[in-house]
Amino acid sequence: MHTYKWQHLISLAVLSLLSSFVAAADLQVRLQPSNAELRDNIINHIGDLGDRSERELIRYRPIAVGQAEGALQALGYYRSEIQAEVRGGETPSLILRIRSGPPVRLGNVTVRVQGPAAQQPGFTVPRDLLRRGEVLHHGRYEDTKQNILNQASRYGYFAGRFTRQRLEVDPEAGLANVELIFDSGPRYRLGNLSFEGDAPFDEDLLQRMVTLERGQPYDAEQIAEANQALQGSGYFSGVRVDANPAMAEQEVIPVVVNLTARPPRTLGVGPGFSTDVGPRLRFEWIRHWINPQGHRYGVEAEVAAPRQNLAFWYEMPRDPPLTDKLRFAGGYQYEEIAGTDSISRLLTVGPEWHRQLPNGWDRIYSLKWQHEQYDLGDDSGTSSLLMPGVAYSFLRSDSRVDPNRGYRLGFALSVAKEGLLSDTDLVHGDANLRGLITLWDRHRFLGRLQVGGNLSGEYGAVPPSLRYFAGGDQSVRGYDYQSLSPTNAAGDRVGGRYQFATSAEYQYALTDRWRVATFIDQGNAFNSLDLPSLKSSVGVGVRWVSPVGPIRVDLAHPLDSDGGVRLHFTVGPEL
Repeated sequence: MHTYKWQHLISLAVLSLLSSFVAAADLQVRLQPSNAELRDNIINHIGDLGDRSERELIRYRPIAVGQAEGALQALGYYRSEIQAEVRGGETPSLILRIRSGPPVRLGNVTVRVQGPAAQQPGFTVPRDLLRRGEVLHHGRYEDTKQNILNQASRYGYFAGRFTRQRLEVDPEAGLANVELIFDSGPRYRLGNLSFEGDAPFDEDLLQRMVTLERGQPYDAEQIAEANQALQGSGYFSGVRVDANPAMAEQEVIPVVVNLTARPPRTLGVGPGFSTDVGPRLRFEWIRHWINPQGHRYGVEAEVAAPRQNLAFWYEMPRDPPLTDKLRFAGGYQYEEIAGTDSISRLLTVGPEWHRQLPNGWDRIYSLKWQHEQYDLGDDSGTSSLLMPGVAYSFLRSDSRVDPNRGYRLGFALSVAKEGLLSDTDLVHGDANLRGLITLWDRHRFLGRLQVGGNLSGEYGAVPPSLRYFAGGDQSVRGYDYQSLSPTNAAGDRVGGRYQFATSAEYQYALTDRWRVATFIDQGNAFNSLDLPSLKSSVGVGVRWVSPVGPIRVDLAHPLDSDGGVRLHFTVGPEL
């Protein structure tokens, strides 16, 4: 008796062990004529056969045939012939031999939107998915309906419905007729705007922060943009703009904005390194709000071997407060011109008017007074300039940290008039352009152009901070930082009237985070526009994509000197 029990247990264990080695059943779809999309759809509909045995496959065969018929009809093939065969062996197989036959094609197609949405410019009727004469595709029919419903939801036609949604298929005739008629109904509008949460600001300021107005037509994208703008204002740690259609009365939706104020103070300390200035340490202390009117201020400092600076700013929101602000800024900077005994001590102070324009450009009007003491080669002196200026910048990219494509444009112009708190007449201008495009996922092409110039009758009165020096990580690699410059009779680098620098770079992505690069740079700082002498360099590099942006390590060789290979190390976004 005991022997029988042990034999029975051993048999069960052996069977269990053997079953664990049974290969999964195989599905074979043999389609005539060959059609990859159709074949993939059949396989996806049937799914994994698992570890079915030959007997289980025989029972499952009619179910699989039905699933295959559904997959064929979904793509317009209603007159298909299917033969199913099951084969045993070590790997049981289900073989489907299919003659797809002629497809059903679209005959009469009517897709129409009625009601106020029909006159709305942004509401488009999707006609490309369903065209007379094309093969019937049930997925495209459903996509057309969903496209209309999505637009209705975005634009606030919450009472809209299909009055006709008909798909008639005649397999024998090989034709299908489509009729989709959508009645949008009235468009909902936004109602009263109210605030919840702990935001310590005046009601008037909060109302002006939100770009939504009572009575405007509902648009989900505009609500999302208002949410994003509040989140990016720097005042709040949490934002939720809620316009719930379920709360509507007479097609009017109340808007509730829930705000959580961020902590009033933050302190940031950031170490860094670049081959231009070596190790550096940055400090930033910001008081994000100090009163119900939304005023704020901050202190910034940077310490590096050749340069130290301390800056202060005080900011007041204007109207509209999220895109328009008045800032009063001041700072002091001590700098040693790289590789020389030249020293600059610069004090700046003045107001700035920042505004983000509707077209996406950022504009800054400024009135800056700067006082500079300097020893530049054998030239020492002081300079005072009152410089009104304007700057425009524009950034478009698919990522702030590590974009695959995009561009950045920047232009700045400032002037000074002798006798108006200024020692000399001066026009100072800069232009910076950067572009990036990625092709075929792995091939990245970057371009950079920097142009600058000074117009002044007496150039010796222009202080070092407004002169141009080229060379270094962000200029012409392969040359030392600020090493490209006109020199005086003693050979001291004294800066130029003009600057030109350009770069072309190719990167190949080895993985998502590692890239190799090759580049060519060209540029210089000079005093005459008549055939300026441009310096060139070539190099190779490695890029590692970190959470704060690419870390770039480059080896560059100058082509216009006897210098060897120079190492460059930088961190940050490429645009």
